[in-house]
Amino acid sequence: MPAAPDSPAGVGGARPNLFLVGAPKSGTTALATYLGEHPDVFVAPWELHYFGSDLDFRSPAGAPRRLRLDHYLSTFAPHRLERHRGDHSVFYLSSTAAAAEIHDFEPEARIIVMLRDPVDQMHAQHSEMLYQGDEDIADFAVALGAEAERRAGRRIPPGCRKPFALQYRSLARYHGQVERYLTSFGPHQVCIVLFDELVRDPAATYRRVLEFLEVDERHQPEFRLVNPNKDLRSPKLRDVLRETTTDAQPGFRRLGRLVVRSDRARGQLRRWLHAVNTRHRPRPPLDPALRTRLQGEMADDVRRLEGLVQRDLGAWLAPPQ
Repeated sequence: MPAAPDSPAGVGGARPNLFLVGAPKSGTTALATYLGEHPDVFVAPWELHYFGSDLDFRSPAGAPRRLRLDHYLSTFAPHRLERHRGDHSVFYLSSTAAAAEIHDFEPEARIIVMLRDPVDQMHAQHSEMLYQGDEDIADFAVALGAEAERRAGRRIPPGCRKPFALQYRSLARYHGQVERYLTSFGPHQVCIVLFDELVRDPAATYRRVLEFLEVDERHQPEFRLVNPNKDLRSPKLRDVLRETTTDAQPGFRRLGRLVVRSDRARGQLRRWLHAVNTRHRPRPPLDPALRTRLQGEMADDVRRLEGLVQRDLGAWLAPPQ
């Protein structure tokens, strides 16, 4: 729920000084969860999406969704004792505005960037959008083919809350995205973490992040699996829980308010139903020919990114096994 950030003058309390900026499906949520368990770090329990005024977040009815500064800061204000107060969003990286907005807000902020093989990231993002109900084209190759129409405002699924996230290729072209943060903050304030590193050796990767944050490196969380691939038992129930009432469900939510009077109880019931309606299963493998084609499209960006971050990313361009 982005907004062009307001002036923070006169707003009291602790403020965020750590930003985990994405990319989507690249371990951002997992690392945010692990860091949130450190005694010197507070991480917001959900994605606030305050920065990134260019990001078009919408309500189910299609209206812009924006978060007010006082509501944003209220999440962090009580956490004066923690050395770092973290905001995380998987879309701050792809936003063309967020890096400059965050710098204007907190020039000394620490930035953590999570990156994943761009083809795997696109494939995973498509699966996540299907699960959330923001995508209605189940075939990944067909969804990629719809990007141009969607940029023109066509073929957007009804009730889609983030149409910009249907641009799978744009989200996965990292060079310019990372360059914005390095330019705004300098390399000493930006930590690059690769998804494969976090999966392969979470303890070592976590220690490197703690060293970057200059906090006690002896802390080690459980490293449980966070945000695995998901699908639905009932898309229709998902649509009801998303408040995208259709002609097939007239008055359903009105009836729910009559039966369950408490807002809190309705929220608990909605979360329980959402959990019951979710199942975790491996994502179907990507067609090797499509992978090869997408690797070719992304090759130039990957090579430029290698030079920018001084990391070997050759595995991202390796032929499918």
